[in-house]
Amino acid sequence: MDAYLSRAATAKFDGPPVLLVASSDAAMTRAETTIIDGGLRVGAKLPLEDATERIAVQPAATAVWLELDKDCGGPLDELLDVIVRDVRDHRYAAVVSTDAAMLDVVAARIDETCVEIIVNADDAERAAALPLALASRKWAERYADVASDKNAERLRQLSEEVGRIASTLARLSAGPGTSRPTLTPVPAGDIPPLSADTVRNVIRARRTRARYFSEELFADPAWDMLLDLLQAEIAQLRVPVSSLCIAAAVPATTALRWLKTLVAQGLFIRRADPHDGRRVFVELAPETSQALRRYFAEIGPVAVI
Repeated sequence: MDAYLSRAATAKFDGPPVLLVASSDAAMTRAETTIIDGGLRVGAKLPLEDATERIAVQPAATAVWLELDKDCGGPLDELLDVIVRDVRDHRYAAVVSTDAAMLDVVAARIDETCVEIIVNADDAERAAALPLALASRKWAERYADVASDKNAERLRQLSEEVGRIASTLARLSAGPGTSRPTLTPVPAGDIPPLSADTVRNVIRARRTRARYFSEELFADPAWDMLLDLLQAEIAQLRVPVSSLCIAAAVPATTALRWLKTLVAQGLFIRRADPHDGRRVFVELAPETSQALRRYFAEIGPVAVI
Protein backbone atom coordinates (compact mmCIF):
# COMPACT_ATOMS: atom_id res chain seq x y z
CA MET A 1 0.00 0.00 0.00
CA ASP A 2 1.20 3.43 -0.86
CA ALA A 3 0.78 5.43 2.34
CA TYR A 4 2.55 8.44 3.76
CA LEU A 5 2.14 11.41 6.07
CA SER A 6 2.46 14.85 4.56
CA ARG A 7 4.15 17.69 6.44
CA ALA A 8 0.99 19.76 6.14
CA ALA A 9 -1.08 16.99 7.68
CA THR A 10 1.38 16.60 10.54
CA ALA A 11 0.89 20.22 11.42
CA LYS A 12 -2.88 20.33 11.09
CA PHE A 13 -4.45 16.93 11.65
CA ASP A 14 -3.46 13.83 13.61
CA GLY A 15 -6.64 11.77 13.38
CA PRO A 16 -7.27 8.66 11.28
CA PRO A 17 -6.27 8.96 7.62
CA VAL A 18 -8.32 9.58 4.52
CA LEU A 19 -8.47 6.65 2.11
CA LEU A 20 -8.25 7.64 -1.54
CA VAL A 21 -9.92 5.56 -4.23
CA ALA A 22 -9.74 6.50 -7.90
CA SER A 23 -10.68 5.14 -11.30
CA SER A 24 -7.40 6.21 -12.94
CA ASP A 25 -3.95 7.55 -12.14
CA ALA A 26 -4.98 11.05 -13.17
CA ALA A 27 -8.03 10.91 -10.91
CA MET A 28 -5.85 9.71 -8.02
CA THR A 29 -3.48 12.64 -8.46
CA ARG A 30 -6.35 15.09 -8.33
CA ALA A 31 -7.81 13.51 -5.20
CA GLU A 32 -4.43 13.43 -3.48
CA THR A 33 -3.84 17.12 -4.21
CA THR A 34 -7.19 18.04 -2.66
CA ILE A 35 -6.53 16.10 0.55
CA ILE A 36 -2.97 17.35 0.98
CA ASP A 37 -4.00 20.96 0.34
CA GLY A 38 -6.65 20.48 3.01
CA GLY A 39 -4.02 19.44 5.53
CA LEU A 40 -5.17 15.84 5.98
CA ARG A 41 -3.24 12.61 6.16
CA VAL A 42 -3.50 10.26 3.21
CA GLY A 43 -3.71 6.70 4.47
CA ALA A 44 -3.80 4.57 1.34
CA LYS A 45 -4.21 5.19 -2.38
CA LEU A 46 -6.29 2.42 -3.88
CA PRO A 47 -7.31 1.52 -7.41
CA LEU A 48 -11.06 1.19 -7.55
CA GLU A 49 -10.96 -2.56 -8.25
CA ASP A 50 -9.13 -3.22 -4.93
CA ALA A 51 -10.97 -0.74 -2.75
CA THR A 52 -13.92 -2.80 -1.46
CA GLU A 53 -11.66 -5.49 0.01
CA ARG A 54 -9.17 -2.99 1.44
CA ILE A 55 -11.81 -0.79 3.08
CA ALA A 56 -13.35 -3.84 4.77
CA VAL A 57 -10.15 -4.44 6.77
CA GLN A 58 -9.29 -0.79 7.44
CA PRO A 59 -9.28 -0.34 11.25
CA ALA A 60 -10.15 3.38 11.18
CA ALA A 61 -10.51 6.16 8.67
CA THR A 62 -11.62 9.75 8.82
CA ALA A 63 -13.12 9.51 5.36
CA VAL A 64 -13.11 7.82 1.98
CA TRP A 65 -12.64 10.07 -1.04
CA LEU A 66 -13.73 8.44 -4.31
CA GLU A 67 -12.57 10.19 -7.48
CA LEU A 68 -14.23 9.07 -10.71
CA ASP A 69 -13.38 9.94 -14.29
CA LYS A 70 -14.78 6.80 -15.93
CA ASP A 71 -17.34 4.07 -15.36
CA CYS A 72 -15.85 0.93 -13.82
CA GLY A 73 -19.03 -1.13 -14.02
CA GLY A 74 -19.76 -3.78 -11.41
CA PRO A 75 -16.81 -3.00 -9.10
CA LEU A 76 -17.97 0.61 -8.92
CA ASP A 77 -21.53 -0.40 -8.06
CA GLU A 78 -20.26 -2.70 -5.32
CA LEU A 79 -17.99 -0.02 -3.88
CA LEU A 80 -20.74 2.60 -3.82
CA ASP A 81 -22.99 0.17 -1.94
CA VAL A 82 -20.23 -0.44 0.61
CA ILE A 83 -19.66 3.29 1.08
CA VAL A 84 -23.37 3.94 1.68
CA ARG A 85 -23.54 1.12 4.22
CA ASP A 86 -20.42 2.25 6.08
CA VAL A 87 -21.51 5.89 6.23
CA ARG A 88 -24.83 4.79 7.70
CA ASP A 89 -22.87 2.78 10.27
CA HIS A 90 -20.78 5.88 11.09
CA ARG A 91 -17.51 4.20 10.08
CA TYR A 92 -16.30 7.25 8.17
CA ALA A 93 -17.44 10.23 6.12
CA ALA A 94 -17.43 9.99 2.33
CA VAL A 95 -17.06 12.20 -0.72
CA VAL A 96 -17.70 11.05 -4.27
CA SER A 97 -16.27 13.34 -6.95
CA THR A 98 -17.53 12.70 -10.47
CA ASP A 99 -18.48 14.35 -13.73
CA ALA A 100 -21.90 14.96 -15.23
CA ALA A 101 -21.70 11.89 -17.47
CA MET A 102 -21.46 9.62 -14.40
CA LEU A 103 -24.07 11.41 -12.28
CA ASP A 104 -26.97 9.02 -12.86
CA VAL A 105 -24.81 5.98 -12.15
CA VAL A 106 -23.60 7.46 -8.86
CA ALA A 107 -26.99 8.79 -7.79
CA ALA A 108 -28.62 5.42 -8.42
CA ARG A 109 -26.50 3.80 -5.72
CA ILE A 110 -26.26 6.63 -3.19
CA ASP A 111 -29.41 7.45 -1.26
CA GLU A 112 -27.53 8.35 1.93
CA THR A 113 -27.81 12.10 2.49
CA CYS A 114 -24.50 12.29 4.35
CA VAL A 115 -22.45 11.10 1.38
CA GLU A 116 -21.25 14.30 -0.27
CA ILE A 117 -21.40 14.17 -4.08
CA ILE A 118 -19.62 16.82 -6.10
CA VAL A 119 -19.92 17.15 -9.88
CA ASN A 120 -17.36 18.83 -12.12
CA ALA A 121 -16.30 20.71 -8.99
CA ASP A 122 -13.85 23.59 -8.92
CA ASP A 123 -11.06 23.85 -6.35
CA ALA A 124 -13.18 25.71 -3.81
CA GLU A 125 -16.03 23.18 -4.00
CA ARG A 126 -13.55 20.34 -3.66
CA ALA A 127 -12.00 21.97 -0.59
CA ALA A 128 -15.43 22.38 0.97
CA ALA A 129 -16.73 18.87 0.23
CA LEU A 130 -14.98 16.92 2.97
CA PRO A 131 -15.67 19.45 5.77
CA LEU A 132 -19.35 19.36 4.78
CA ALA A 133 -19.38 15.56 4.78
CA LEU A 134 -17.73 15.49 8.19
CA ALA A 135 -20.04 18.16 9.58
CA SER A 136 -23.06 16.16 8.47
CA ARG A 137 -21.90 13.38 10.80
CA LYS A 138 -21.20 15.84 13.60
CA TRP A 139 -17.48 15.28 13.33
CA ALA A 140 -16.60 18.90 12.71
CA GLU A 141 -14.65 19.14 15.99
CA ARG A 142 -12.18 16.55 14.61
CA TYR A 143 -11.48 18.66 11.57
CA ALA A 144 -9.71 21.98 12.19
CA ASP A 145 -8.47 24.44 9.59
CA VAL A 146 -8.94 21.97 6.78
CA ALA A 147 -9.34 24.46 3.97
CA SER A 148 -6.54 26.69 2.85
CA ASP A 149 -6.94 30.40 3.47
CA LYS A 150 -7.75 31.07 -0.18
CA ASN A 151 -10.79 28.78 0.07
CA ALA A 152 -12.00 29.74 3.54
CA GLU A 153 -14.60 32.23 2.36
CA ARG A 154 -16.04 29.83 -0.24
CA LEU A 155 -16.17 27.09 2.40
CA ARG A 156 -18.10 29.39 4.74
CA GLN A 157 -20.54 30.28 1.98
CA LEU A 158 -21.17 26.65 1.09
CA SER A 159 -21.69 25.74 4.73
CA GLU A 160 -24.22 28.56 5.08
CA GLU A 161 -25.91 27.38 1.90
CA VAL A 162 -26.50 23.93 3.36
CA GLY A 163 -27.97 25.46 6.49
CA ARG A 164 -30.19 27.73 4.40
CA ILE A 165 -31.50 24.78 2.43
CA ALA A 166 -32.51 22.98 5.59
CA SER A 167 -34.18 25.99 7.18
CA THR A 168 -36.00 26.97 3.98
CA LEU A 169 -37.47 23.52 3.57
CA ALA A 170 -38.41 23.37 7.23
CA ARG A 171 -40.44 26.55 6.78
CA LEU A 172 -41.97 25.43 3.51
CA SER A 173 -45.02 23.86 5.05
CA ALA A 174 -44.24 22.91 8.64
CA GLY A 175 -46.05 24.50 11.55
CA PRO A 176 -44.58 25.34 14.97
CA GLY A 177 -43.23 22.35 16.79
CA THR A 178 -43.10 20.03 13.79
CA SER A 179 -39.86 18.35 12.75
CA ARG A 180 -40.54 18.02 9.02
CA PRO A 181 -42.81 19.58 6.43
CA THR A 182 -46.34 18.20 6.22
CA LEU A 183 -48.62 18.95 3.29
CA THR A 184 -52.34 18.53 3.76
CA PRO A 185 -53.72 16.06 1.22
CA VAL A 186 -57.03 16.79 -0.51
CA PRO A 187 -59.49 14.31 -2.05
CA ALA A 188 -58.48 13.38 -5.58
CA GLY A 189 -61.68 14.83 -7.02
CA ASP A 190 -60.90 18.24 -5.56
CA ILE A 191 -57.51 18.61 -7.25
CA PRO A 192 -57.91 21.34 -9.88
CA PRO A 193 -56.95 20.45 -13.48
CA LEU A 194 -53.66 21.87 -14.71
CA SER A 195 -52.24 21.74 -18.22
CA ALA A 196 -48.64 21.00 -19.10
CA ASP A 197 -48.62 24.14 -21.25
CA THR A 198 -49.32 26.33 -18.22
CA VAL A 199 -46.35 24.94 -16.31
CA ARG A 200 -44.18 24.94 -19.43
CA ASN A 201 -44.88 28.62 -20.01
CA VAL A 202 -43.88 29.45 -16.45
CA ILE A 203 -40.61 27.55 -16.88
CA ARG A 204 -39.97 29.31 -20.19
CA ALA A 205 -40.60 32.70 -18.61
CA ARG A 206 -38.15 31.92 -15.81
CA ARG A 207 -35.46 30.92 -18.29
CA THR A 208 -36.06 34.03 -20.41
CA ARG A 209 -34.83 36.22 -17.55
CA ALA A 210 -31.30 35.00 -18.26
CA ARG A 211 -31.37 36.93 -21.54
CA TYR A 212 -31.50 40.18 -19.60
CA PHE A 213 -29.96 39.47 -16.19
CA SER A 214 -27.47 37.12 -14.62
CA GLU A 215 -29.05 33.78 -13.69
CA GLU A 216 -27.41 34.04 -10.28
CA LEU A 217 -29.77 36.88 -9.37
CA PHE A 218 -32.75 34.53 -9.54
CA ALA A 219 -31.31 31.18 -8.45
CA ASP A 220 -34.13 29.18 -6.87
CA PRO A 221 -33.29 25.52 -7.48
CA ALA A 222 -36.03 24.07 -5.25
CA TRP A 223 -38.77 25.91 -7.17
CA ASP A 224 -37.22 25.10 -10.55
CA MET A 225 -37.09 21.41 -9.66
CA LEU A 226 -40.67 21.46 -8.37
CA LEU A 227 -41.86 22.99 -11.64
CA ASP A 228 -39.86 20.54 -13.77
CA LEU A 229 -41.25 17.52 -11.92
CA LEU A 230 -44.79 18.91 -12.09
CA GLN A 231 -44.51 19.38 -15.84
CA ALA A 232 -43.12 15.84 -16.21
CA GLU A 233 -45.91 14.41 -14.07
CA ILE A 234 -48.62 16.02 -16.20
CA ALA A 235 -46.90 14.82 -19.38
CA GLN A 236 -46.36 11.37 -17.82
CA LEU A 237 -42.60 11.50 -18.27
CA ARG A 238 -39.88 10.09 -16.02
CA VAL A 239 -37.11 12.40 -14.82
CA PRO A 240 -33.62 11.02 -14.01
CA VAL A 241 -31.38 12.76 -11.50
CA SER A 242 -29.09 14.27 -14.13
CA SER A 243 -32.00 15.91 -15.98
CA LEU A 244 -33.45 17.31 -12.77
CA CYS A 245 -30.10 18.84 -11.86
CA ILE A 246 -30.02 20.58 -15.23
CA ALA A 247 -33.53 21.91 -14.63
CA ALA A 248 -32.40 23.42 -11.32
CA ALA A 249 -30.32 25.97 -13.27
CA VAL A 250 -27.49 25.94 -10.70
CA PRO A 251 -24.22 24.00 -10.56
CA ALA A 252 -24.87 20.26 -10.34
CA THR A 253 -23.25 19.95 -6.90
CA THR A 254 -25.61 22.59 -5.50
CA ALA A 255 -28.60 20.99 -7.22
CA LEU A 256 -27.74 17.63 -5.68
CA ARG A 257 -27.66 19.13 -2.19
CA TRP A 258 -31.13 20.55 -2.75
CA LEU A 259 -32.34 17.28 -4.21
CA LYS A 260 -31.09 15.23 -1.26
CA THR A 261 -32.78 17.60 1.17
CA LEU A 262 -36.07 17.61 -0.73
CA VAL A 263 -36.08 13.81 -0.75
CA ALA A 264 -35.22 13.69 2.95
CA GLN A 265 -38.08 16.08 3.69
CA GLY A 266 -40.52 13.85 1.83
CA LEU A 267 -41.30 16.35 -0.94
CA PHE A 268 -39.65 14.26 -3.66
CA ILE A 269 -39.54 10.48 -4.11
CA ARG A 270 -36.78 8.41 -5.67
CA ARG A 271 -37.93 5.53 -7.90
CA ALA A 272 -35.63 2.83 -9.25
CA ASP A 273 -35.68 2.43 -13.01
CA PRO A 274 -37.20 -1.06 -13.49
CA HIS A 275 -35.24 -1.47 -16.73
CA ASP A 276 -31.87 -0.12 -15.59
CA GLY A 277 -30.48 -0.85 -12.14
CA ARG A 278 -27.95 1.94 -12.53
CA ARG A 279 -30.48 4.75 -12.78
CA VAL A 280 -33.15 6.26 -10.57
CA PHE A 281 -35.99 8.61 -11.36
CA VAL A 282 -37.29 11.43 -9.20
CA GLU A 283 -40.96 12.35 -8.87
CA LEU A 284 -43.19 14.54 -6.74
CA ALA A 285 -44.67 13.05 -3.59
CA PRO A 286 -48.48 12.93 -3.94
CA GLU A 287 -48.97 15.66 -1.32
CA THR A 288 -46.41 17.87 -3.06
CA SER A 289 -48.18 17.46 -6.39
CA GLN A 290 -51.53 18.35 -4.82
CA ALA A 291 -50.09 21.43 -3.14
CA LEU A 292 -48.58 22.68 -6.40
CA ARG A 293 -51.82 22.18 -8.32
CA ARG A 294 -53.82 23.99 -5.65
CA TYR A 295 -51.28 26.80 -5.75
CA PHE A 296 -51.70 27.25 -9.51
CA ALA A 297 -55.48 27.15 -9.12
CA GLU A 298 -55.36 29.83 -6.43
CA ILE A 299 -53.25 32.31 -8.36
CA GLY A 300 -55.32 31.82 -11.52
CA PRO A 301 -54.06 33.60 -14.66
CA VAL A 302 -51.38 35.58 -12.78
CA ALA A 303 -47.94 34.94 -14.28
CA VAL A 304 -45.92 32.71 -11.97
CA ILE A 305 -42.25 33.53 -12.32
